[in-house]
Amino acid sequence: MRRINTYIHQLADWPQFTWQATALESLLGTVRNQQGRLLGRLDGLGLDLRAEATLQTLTLDVLKSSEIEGEILPPASVRSSLAHRLGLEQGGLPPADCRVEGVVAMMLDATQQAEQPLTAERLFAWHHALFPTGHSGLYAVQVGAWRTGPMQVVSGPLGRERVHYEAPPADMMVAHMQQFLEWFNAPLDLDPVLKAAVAHFWFVTIHPFDDGNGRIARAIADLQLTRADGTGQRCYSMSAQIQAERQDYYHLLETSQRGTLDLTPWLTWFLSCLGRALTSAEHTLGQVLTKARFWERHQQTPLSERQRHLLTRLLDGFEGKLTTSKWARIAKCSQDTAGRDITDLISKGIIVRESAGGRSTSYRLAPEA
Repeated sequence: MRRINTYIHQLADWPQFTWQATALESLLGTVRNQQGRLLGRLDGLGLDLRAEATLQTLTLDVLKSSEIEGEILPPASVRSSLAHRLGLEQGGLPPADCRVEGVVAMMLDATQQAEQPLTAERLFAWHHALFPTGHSGLYAVQVGAWRTGPMQVVSGPLGRERVHYEAPPADMMVAHMQQFLEWFNAPLDLDPVLKAAVAHFWFVTIHPFDDGNGRIARAIADLQLTRADGTGQRCYSMSAQIQAERQDYYHLLETSQRGTLDLTPWLTWFLSCLGRALTSAEHTLGQVLTKARFWERHQQTPLSERQRHLLTRLLDGFEGKLTTSKWARIAKCSQDTAGRDITDLISKGIIVRESAGGRSTSYRLAPEA
């Protein structure tokens, strides 16, 4: 007899989630301690460096949350949009299209307005921002409204699809989301980090939209983690860590959505993933400090605006290898001008040639003395 799969939302006690608090106590304590140390380190930076750390973190968060869903956004455009909205000077970066602007608007609303209640209208606005054309790829999406049709998470080729999950029926969306939002907005005797983990799982299990549920679930988690931090300044990216561990992420979601209402395995993974995100953030702060030291060393070095833009791109993590022709395209100048820019920077000891020469000659920042 074929076994009928039971999803968690079909259980009689849904959504009365439980977990083994004692099993999570040590891990939660470790993560909260990491958060405190990292935020303390952030507070020790000057205002400009804190703003740069926030910009770098939010850029990573937007890029990686979209990447999890298979959507690759241009990093320079994302950084440009974020810098503009945060009021930071980032001259020379390309303008962002409506697709980038929408994702950035959602992320900034989640993290910079974290204390505002989460409402259906706010979620609809996020959904509008994600799909400004009303399409996801070639497919029309019902934008800014709960879905009205069935929803399955499926993989595999046509005719041999594998159903990973089937969400609650569409006619239950209003009731499910009302219950979720009442819980999320109510004061609870629950650690705010655990609340972020539960909210992420609960929302993505309801799957209330035609598309964009994963990105919105991660934005909700970021909103709640911002509340947990007590500051709108971001210095770690949960989405970047989830993207690095996306196979485990999807596996935990699938097994938990077919399991019991005991969320201990999901919460354990979420807390562990958050801990690794906090560890990775040390690298982000290190990059910010490296950038600050670089400009401090060269504050008296005569540089053109084009050269400053080039060096900023290198410090932010240049995509691919820097060549004269690539720099000419980015700076919208002739190849001769680009060559003079680069030769001058070499003579000042700021950049060096890579070992390969000839037509493939490329350049990188000189190591710190």
